[in-house]
Amino acid sequence: MYDLIVRNGKLVTPDRIYEADIAIKNGVYAAFLEKRTPAEAKEEIDAGGNYVFPGIIDCHAHLNEPGFEYREDFETGSRAAAAAGCTCLIDMPLNNNPSLMNKEIFDLKMGKISKHSAVDFALWGGIVGDYDDKPDSVKNNMNDLVDLHKCGVAAFKGFTCPNGDLFPTVNMGNVRKALEILKPYNALCGFHCEEYGQVLEREKEAKAKEGLSREEKIRAFLDAHDVWTEYVATKNIIDMARATGGRVHICHVSHPMVAQVVKDAIHEGLPVTAETCPHYLGFTEDFVFEKGAPAKCTPPMRKKEDMEKLWDYVLDGTLSCVGSDHSPAADEEKDNETKDIWQAWGGLNSIQFFLPMMFDMVVHKKRLSPSLIAKVMDYNPAKVFGLYGQKGAFELGFDGDIVIVDPEKAWKCRQEELLTKGHVSCFDGLEGKGAPIYTIIRGKVVAKDGMYKEDAVGYGKYVTPTEK
Repeated sequence: MYDLIVRNGKLVTPDRIYEADIAIKNGVYAAFLEKRTPAEAKEEIDAGGNYVFPGIIDCHAHLNEPGFEYREDFETGSRAAAAAGCTCLIDMPLNNNPSLMNKEIFDLKMGKISKHSAVDFALWGGIVGDYDDKPDSVKNNMNDLVDLHKCGVAAFKGFTCPNGDLFPTVNMGNVRKALEILKPYNALCGFHCEEYGQVLEREKEAKAKEGLSREEKIRAFLDAHDVWTEYVATKNIIDMARATGGRVHICHVSHPMVAQVVKDAIHEGLPVTAETCPHYLGFTEDFVFEKGAPAKCTPPMRKKEDMEKLWDYVLDGTLSCVGSDHSPAADEEKDNETKDIWQAWGGLNSIQFFLPMMFDMVVHKKRLSPSLIAKVMDYNPAKVFGLYGQKGAFELGFDGDIVIVDPEKAWKCRQEELLTKGHVSCFDGLEGKGAPIYTIIRGKVVAKDGMYKEDAVGYGKYVTPTEK
């Protein structure tokens, strides 16, 4: 007898959509049955002819625990993720205090987050530089990278732009050294690519201008983080991959000019992958002018023609993954009344509408196949981050993760109904179609009809790479 059978669904893979029933036993896929095949199970769910995905992997999320729980913690962030159809998320090493930079901090973090995650999770470890002019500040963690790898982190993350004292910026020397250290382990190193000097000087110049209107400040912010900052940093990181042979991943690509650099590197045979986010595929800099502080993120959203062209690089596989880059803030940190674009927190509250936004854009707006979602939010993230074998595909023995999506179910983002700790989102009022009606992790229903199950909190487990 099986533990769970999901019947009458249309299974979505990167290559096809087909009808089958899914049987789960002991937390893994035990059988894929022809429709209406007689079989017994302790529980049955009727998918009602809707689309069935092998869970959703959010490969880029910031849940802020430990240290900044007033913005978000693993319980609030993961329950919002579960409601949105996410079955596994990969949490960033920041913004945390302390950030995930060594084994000691790993143990501290795991002691907190493993107790109350509603979804399965993997972790990014940190790669940091140091501040030579601050003797007591964080020092680079090159000597801690192998220990972090042995802790099972799925990837490593560094910032090439000004980033504060808690997670110091890496220079190209740090990047090259980290890649040399981690190459024998085939470990993946991801980078936020905006070139330090340009951002520093352009922000300094922009902030010095007095008497600017709200719109002029937003224009100055966008210009300070223009495509050239992202382009130069991306080329530098790829050069370090060329120099060392180490694996690099370009995070949240926002512009087709940057995507083309990645595409050229892939065609050269370099070990380079890249991702983008829903806000770069569906929103433009006009959205920043409209929403103000709640829409501040870096890299920022680009012009309409850039947004449209970026889709080409998703469709051809250059941008193989799509992550939410959920980076929450306390409500007061995103308040347009008290914070201008410079003072506001830079990050978006997006995790609860990660899958609904992508489904609406892919299926309803672009008229593309749902298989694209299975590719960039299931299969590819699992392969890139070493989780394939457990996650990302309908294969016997893989974790029995399922999200059932009703393609016609209407949804609307309402700030007051967000499950995250912060309730300011630039997506407030956004509407679309295509929403999860069931989220199932390892055979257990953790969310239904947009609401997480109370007994899901604490069910999520730590997932480590099985392949690289």
